[in-house]
Amino acid sequence: MPLIKVQTSAAKPEKDKIDTLLKNLSSGIAKHFSKPESYVMTIFEPDIPMTFGGNSDEPTCYIEIKNVGSMNPNQTKAMSQDFCQEINQTLDVPKNRIYIEFSDAKGSMWGWNSSTF
Repeated sequence: MPLIKVQTSAAKPEKDKIDTLLKNLSSGIAKHFSKPESYVMTIFEPDIPMTFGGNSDEPTCYIEIKNVGSMNPNQTKAMSQDFCQEINQTLDVPKNRIYIEFSDAKGSMWGWNSSTF
């Protein structure tokens, strides 16, 4: 049920680097929400035309984090720190060119396995 989706203008790295990034994001979000990683989904979309502050010359990144349940300010701040660091180190996107959107979802609005949560 936790989802982390990364969209970036950065070039697509090698497959092993992508796999490591997705695994780190998956385990990280499971830890932050204290939920089993077996429910976590990660998505990575590189090479997307993007601007930040009207500038398309430097890489930028948009991250969506969704979860069934509610997030508190301490959780979102900690996730922002962790995931901005991960993206900066892996994709060389400056931390000040990363936006993260946090969204709570009602269980009835999240489908899985032919039903909802």
